[in-house]
Amino acid sequence: MTKKDKKTEKQQEETAQQEEQNNQGIDNQQEFEEIEVKPEEKEETVKSEKSEKEKLDELNDRYLRLAAEYDNYRKRTLKEKMDLTKTAGADILINILPVMDDFERALGHLDQANDMIAVKDGITLIYNKFSEFLKQRGVKEIEAKEKDFDTDLHEAITKIPAPNEELKGKVVDVVEKGYYLYDKVIRFSKVVVGE
Repeated sequence: MTKKDKKTEKQQEETAQQEEQNNQGIDNQQEFEEIEVKPEEKEETVKSEKSEKEKLDELNDRYLRLAAEYDNYRKRTLKEKMDLTKTAGADILINILPVMDDFERALGHLDQANDMIAVKDGITLIYNKFSEFLKQRGVKEIEAKEKDFDTDLHEAITKIPAPNEELKGKVVDVVEKGYYLYDKVIRFSKVVVGE
């Protein structure tokens, strides 16, 4: 072997060693890069787990607040309804009180009254005042006397022989008046029906 051949062979060996070192470097770099990527993935996984936990906590908190808010609303409306039912009749009662005062005055003067016509007129005034009050509140009387018997409006207490043919199946007498509140029957007329 000549020197040239030895030199060439030596150069080839050196080149092969360098290539091997380069290949090892590339392999090491790839391993390093793989190692480097793995912690980033772990951080992202940890971050995503934290963010999911935070989202879950936030949704749970929202749910609890909403449930508490609804419960407070329900309690408040129940209390308002109870208060309303307790004081619903207050307006009506306040307007009835003057009629009560008139009755008390009439009863106070009844023992001292010499003129019964004046007493009768006083009672008629009180009755008219109370009747007007009821009309203003939508209460009106059900007309029943000598009308056809209607089970939607009347309650028959008894039947009697009709005084004449025209009153058969009709109301002969009204024992207790019935009333409408606007268009709804609030008390049926108690009547005697002719047969």
